[in-house]
Amino acid sequence: MELINIGFGNLVSAGRLLALVSPDSAPIKRLIQESRDRGMLIDATYGRKTASVLIMDSDHVVLSALPLEKLAPRLGLENLSEDEEA
Repeated sequence: MELINIGFGNLVSAGRLLALVSPDSAPIKRLIQESRDRGMLIDATYGRKTASVLIMDSDHVVLSALPLEKLAPRLGLENLSEDEEA
C-alpha cells in the first residue's frame, strides 16, 4: 500500500485515489458541498485555501492545500502544462 503525502503530514492511499482535480469549476464546488452535507468530506487544508480536491473510491472527497503541480509528481504523474490540459 503506497501512501501519498497531501500536505501537513496527512497521507492518503494512492490505490484508493480515483481523481485529482482543481477546485475551481462549478461541478467540483457542488461535489464538495454535497460531500460536506453527507459527512463524506475530509478537509486536510488546516484552514488554508483549497488548492486541489482528491476523489476517493470510498466516496470520500479530500481537500488539500497543496496544488496539483506538487501532488502529481508524488503520484508518479507527469506535470501537464496549461497547453496540454485541453
